[in-house]
Amino acid sequence: MARSPAEWQLPPGVSRETWDYARSLEVARGYDAHLAGSPLLSAELDYARRHFAVPGRLIDLGCGTGRLLLDFAKSGFDVMGVDLSEEMLRIAATKATQASLRVQLLKANLVELDALADATFDYAACLFSTLGMIDGRVQRHRAIAQVYRLLQPGGKFLLHVHNRWFHFWDREGRKWLAGDLVRSVLRKRDGGDRSMPPHQGLAGLKLHHFTRREAKSLLTSAGFRVAAVEPLGLGPTARLCCSGWFGWLRACGYLLLAVK
Repeated sequence: MARSPAEWQLPPGVSRETWDYARSLEVARGYDAHLAGSPLLSAELDYARRHFAVPGRLIDLGCGTGRLLLDFAKSGFDVMGVDLSEEMLRIAATKATQASLRVQLLKANLVELDALADATFDYAACLFSTLGMIDGRVQRHRAIAQVYRLLQPGGKFLLHVHNRWFHFWDREGRKWLAGDLVRSVLRKRDGGDRSMPPHQGLAGLKLHHFTRREAKSLLTSAGFRVAAVEPLGLGPTARLCCSGWFGWLRACGYLLLAVK
């Protein structure tokens, strides 16, 4: 691994821990095996297929090793994947070559996509809580503004976020929620951020957890219209049963469909 940059050299919205995550060869090479069988991955793909019905230009923001890209390339979509991890992009390129599929890949920070032209894409996706890995509220707003700029009028954006209130269901989560409510009232920069358990040997990675209202407000403030919100559960289909019954508390996350 290359020498880690000084704090002031980190890209905007990228914490030290996220930088180390993106630069880790071990994380990238174990990514597919680590997530194999996750109901969320299947739910995200099903939801995307349902709403991205007509082939067009699709950009996957935080594409990882290319699961969404390859699926839609098979269906005739013109696809581009963006990720900060050079190794994950290399793996995605290898998989595309092996499957004789054409994909475009770009190593970039999701907050800094100015090299891509306005109104270039019909569809955009930011899945598996990638948005929550962006450090800071201002930078998350910048990332969503970039998505809005890149989509054509009428373009669709699919976003996944984790639900902040789901932490109510375990003791440590309730302690964190209590402290987080105080931080939010005081408008602290890290409100909603929670340190995650060590992941493939990396510790200290923080993930922003959203309330449903916060996620919708983030989209509408950029100019999007929120067309649908799908609460997610922990079952084998990732669907939340009886979502009208305290769904805001029971959902582990949300899939949101936004339209420009």
